[in-house]
Amino acid sequence: MHSSAIFLIEFGAIILGLGLLGRLAGRLQFSPIPLYLLAGLAFGEGGLLPLGASEEFVAIGAEIGVILLLLMLGLEYTASDLVSNLKTQYPAGLVDMTLNALPGAALALLMGWGPVAAVVLAGVTWISSSGVIAKVLGDLGRLGNRETPVILSILVLEDLAMAVYLPIITALLAGVSLAAGSVTLAIALGVAGLVLFVAVRYGRVISRFVSSDDPEKLLLVVLGLTLLVAGIAQQLQVSAAVGAFLVGIALSGEVAEGAHNLLAPLRDLFAAVFFVFFGLHTDPESIPPVILPALGLAVVTVLTKIATGWWAARRAGISAKGRWRAGGTLVARGEFSIVIAGLAVTAGIEPQLGPLATAYVLVLVVLGPLTARYTEPIAMRLAGRGTPAPDSLLPQRGTPAAETLEPMEDSGRDR
Repeated sequence: MHSSAIFLIEFGAIILGLGLLGRLAGRLQFSPIPLYLLAGLAFGEGGLLPLGASEEFVAIGAEIGVILLLLMLGLEYTASDLVSNLKTQYPAGLVDMTLNALPGAALALLMGWGPVAAVVLAGVTWISSSGVIAKVLGDLGRLGNRETPVILSILVLEDLAMAVYLPIITALLAGVSLAAGSVTLAIALGVAGLVLFVAVRYGRVISRFVSSDDPEKLLLVVLGLTLLVAGIAQQLQVSAAVGAFLVGIALSGEVAEGAHNLLAPLRDLFAAVFFVFFGLHTDPESIPPVILPALGLAVVTVLTKIATGWWAARRAGISAKGRWRAGGTLVARGEFSIVIAGLAVTAGIEPQLGPLATAYVLVLVVLGPLTARYTEPIAMRLAGRGTPAPDSLLPQRGTPAAETLEPMEDSGRDR
């Protein structure tokens, strides 16, 4: 059979399969990420039916998926939102980083993987999945709860930290010298700071320049600009994902909303392809040897995320019930943990890191919605207070992050 025909059959089967898996996840009311990862495991090396002709195209689609994930993330926040959160919530961000990055780094060092793998695994355990979390908040009717702005602030700070973290990881994985790595980080911080300044001062001008009443022209301009900036950023060893994130931040108002609606289906398609691609490069036989460390790490970081949310909500003056809800909601890990692990897998620094990250995310992306629902009633019962009714408030429409962070499943996405 002609190679192009094989490619079309393989890629068509992948897309059809992902669509069916997404529908199944929707009926079961949980994130489709575990199913996408399992599909990748089934079609990768050592799986049931390894791919051939379409693997290169899947790799390109996966890279576009990461870029679109970060672009859409940037579109959800304005530069002023980020600056405001950085000023008021940075202590919660520091506690979040300390409690949740250290377990991953410690495990990597205990397993003898070295400092670079330790930095990578620290990121895997640090970053929560905002897609899963936003979906859970909507499903449980908690978007108007007093603790929700605290949760969203932590997610915003994690996203902002990615703009610094990803260039560091890129430099470390590339094996550049300390001097070259410092230059790369300085460039990344300088560019991020410049974009934030320009977005705050001239965001309306940029949005007016990009704006178009024709959806086709708006889609082409935003997508073309994003890919162009991502490519330039990668050429400078800053990270294509960071470039896309900064483009999203620079756009605001009706342009950001219009671009979000137009790009959401593309983002969902290529993000799903990304998860499959990650699974393709993980041999299913390599997971059993790391399942116990993955489970142990999951247990530890469930507790550290709950502690993070509890502390941040307490600092904001939230009641005990809200503190436990905040902690339980932050547990889920997902797309960005896989993005970080995917960089390490591509660089080939540690063969077991990819399987461990896969098992870890599979556990927590399923466990996250359960902890969000049951952490508070269990904690209250253990404290001898019974199971109180939730003290929800009406949706706080004045909270920008609460309005803009949309559930992945509702729009087809996972954080």
